[in-house]
Amino acid sequence: MIITFEFILIIVAVLILLSVVVSKVSERFGVPLLLLFLTIGMLAGSEGFGGIYFDDPFLTQYISIIALTIILFSGGLDTPWRSVKSVVKEGASLATFGVIFTAVVFGVFAYFILKLTLIESMLIGSIISSTDAAAVFAILRSRGMNLKGRLTPLLELESGSNDPMAVLLTITLISFITNKNESILAAIGLLLLQLVIGVIVAWIMSKISLFFINKIKLGYEGLYQILIIGLLFLTFGAATLLKGSGFLAVYLLGVLLGKEDFLHKRSVLRFFDSTAWFSQIILFLTLGLLVFPSRLVPVMLPGLALAIILIFVARPVAVFLALAPFRFTIREKLFISWVGLRGAVPIVLATYPLVAGIVHADLIFNIVFFVVVISVMMQGTLLPWIAKILNLESREPPRKKMPLEIVAGELIPSELKEIEIPTPSTVDGKTIVELNLPPGYLVVLISRAGAYIQPTGNTVLKSGDRLLALTENDALEQARGILCNKCD
Repeated sequence: MIITFEFILIIVAVLILLSVVVSKVSERFGVPLLLLFLTIGMLAGSEGFGGIYFDDPFLTQYISIIALTIILFSGGLDTPWRSVKSVVKEGASLATFGVIFTAVVFGVFAYFILKLTLIESMLIGSIISSTDAAAVFAILRSRGMNLKGRLTPLLELESGSNDPMAVLLTITLISFITNKNESILAAIGLLLLQLVIGVIVAWIMSKISLFFINKIKLGYEGLYQILIIGLLFLTFGAATLLKGSGFLAVYLLGVLLGKEDFLHKRSVLRFFDSTAWFSQIILFLTLGLLVFPSRLVPVMLPGLALAIILIFVARPVAVFLALAPFRFTIREKLFISWVGLRGAVPIVLATYPLVAGIVHADLIFNIVFFVVVISVMMQGTLLPWIAKILNLESREPPRKKMPLEIVAGELIPSELKEIEIPTPSTVDGKTIVELNLPPGYLVVLISRAGAYIQPTGNTVLKSGDRLLALTENDALEQARGILCNKCD
């Protein structure tokens, strides 16, 4: 049979459609999407029903870099800065020290179980050290669950910010293995240099990006998304060429842009949300195709042992040490430990030794893949049960987004802004007209107990109401002072 371009296009389309359809399985039964997407890729591979032979780690790495760049940027852009700013120190500790502690503890056990060199074992620990809490929230949303206290913002911040550290450790150790003359101090210096350059490039590019987005005045709204894609890849390329961390730079670029207001922000957020999902599907399918199930059989026993060590030893040790200076209960730390699902990033990083030509690269890839699968199956499946056992499930319903937006422009100086009336509140029981709100603050919609109210001047406000108003910045600050003493 002659393989034509059209035939390849149909195969790709079928795999994508299957991936979208099986997402319903995740919603209904709580099976992590990562596992489903990987399974489709493996079934379509050379040892599956599809019979597609794919064994190209170089192409896989190129696809992975592009996909991860978009996924990390989207994660940063979606990071709710107002909620995570209260846990920045805790999240930063988990994303740095937590990753390092996980890598070291896991690496020590890998050294004794796999009988590799210590540096190779530490490389495996570095590869496996980052978490994928996005999978966690997909499971929680499918079950309609919310978490108590600061757990949600902390896990959101950790999941988005710990991938760059794992990448840095992996690249540094590979450089150390392939360059025998490199000293440990030089490797540490390289790591610090990549961190510093990544942060600087992200900050500079955020300023440039905001200037272009708000000042260039493009004639078509859809071009703003294309503009940001260009700025995103420019950020990654510039940071990488300057010997910095491109992944850290694009994530921070997303965070810095996400906390600012810019033209067509809501449409940009929606665009990158769908683009990130598409990137995840392509990434997982590619990684699934790269796996040969028969090669996993010899590593099943050591892989299972290492997976258990990761779940019950390495991750808890890392969490308890990283959060030791902060106020978290034992139950919260135990839950955060259980939420340490591994995701796509460790599998992607496992292709780096293959590309670098390291001696035991095949063993490293297969071990990492097997550990990730066990982690997702065990931790992901039992996650809702663990939350209930530890009594960390919140009874509050998920917060809904207001079903209204406007497109900012030169003729509309005002923007839609949201304020939530605290509980208790001195404005409870008062009408809007009684409050003497500033002239530049116009309430256009009220969200109350899951319903939406179109207000008039005589509408009575209640504690917990969320007010969506068309306002300018000065009027917004005055309104905050009237409506609440302390708003999020």
